[in-house]
Amino acid sequence: MKILLVGEYSRLHNSLKEGLEKLGHDVTIVASFDSFKAYNVDILIKKKYQKGIKQKVKNLIYRLFSFDLESKNVKRQILELQSILSGFDVVQFINEASFGCTPKVENDIFNSISSWNKRTYLLSCGADYISIAYANEDNFKYSLLTPHKSGKDKTFIEPYGLKFLTSEFIKLHKNIYKKINGVIASDIDYHLPLKNHPKYLGLIPNPINTDILKFKKPTIDDKIVIFHGINSHNYYKKGNDIFEDALSIIKHRYSDRIKIIITKSLPYSEYIESYDEAHILLDQVYAYDQGYNALEAMAKGKVVFTGAEKEWLEYYNLEEDKIAINALPDGKAIANKLEWLINNPEKIIEISINARKFIEKHHNYITSAEKYLSTWTQDNN
Repeated sequence: MKILLVGEYSRLHNSLKEGLEKLGHDVTIVASFDSFKAYNVDILIKKKYQKGIKQKVKNLIYRLFSFDLESKNVKRQILELQSILSGFDVVQFINEASFGCTPKVENDIFNSISSWNKRTYLLSCGADYISIAYANEDNFKYSLLTPHKSGKDKTFIEPYGLKFLTSEFIKLHKNIYKKINGVIASDIDYHLPLKNHPKYLGLIPNPINTDILKFKKPTIDDKIVIFHGINSHNYYKKGNDIFEDALSIIKHRYSDRIKIIITKSLPYSEYIESYDEAHILLDQVYAYDQGYNALEAMAKGKVVFTGAEKEWLEYYNLEEDKIAINALPDGKAIANKLEWLINNPEKIIEISINARKFIEKHHNYITSAEKYLSTWTQDNN
């Protein structure tokens, strides 16, 4: 089968591609780089207005005329690639706005690529209209919108995905859902908003390439190492301020028994190696399920503080604090969990082993690829 994967911002499509290729399929990823992360893609859509004078010119023209030079640049490249991006059996878009363009241009790109190929699918694995609307209506007890709605984060609005609630993005959403064969969720945070939607085809857990992410059983000879990787652009959205509150408490109590590593906005290739010596990784707060960074860290045997809410426990029939640690939006609660692990280092080893087994069972990239193939081929909408 010939498969085109459109967009990449978490390595999801890369791992899926690796699984599909193991099963004998021909897979192409077309995407632009996501900020500083620079994931591998087969066909790179180059953005040329991201920094320096060109970015300033782009921003000025957009303010004056509501015309986005970068969106025009991206669309031109896509149209020039028509012969290469045509004739696929399946196309899967990673998001309703896979290239970060204006909604009109995203709509034109979606219409073009979907018309050049046979069946078209959409992933819900990041901010989109349905997930943001669900969170905005306070259907979650907390969500990625919590820092914004509480007034904590007054700096950045864009990371919260509120653009998807504007009229132009709603038009884009409706057009996409009218034309896709179906939508697939990558975890519980996107599964819950989509339940009972007529186009929803179900949850397929994020694929993780367990062949290239080697498990290392933790050894604790001296200090317990805690890793906190900060994405500066998503500082409040990921709950980094809460993690820093927790670390401040723990440093005061156990400075002689712990080592803390903090990094900021590393490219993916550096980030994935930067926490190798860590026993514990602080991932994100406002989630019910694990995102991609957490899953990869769990595959490597880290004890991860991340989304692990009761809805996730019930879905996979798990016990609390056996696979991952649910990071509540409360610095003291997180500090107490860290203290529990520091005083019970055997739990670190136990959770590490359990986490790897969980990834192998539910997130193996080949098993995940088989589920995608089954969903794509069984759907006859």
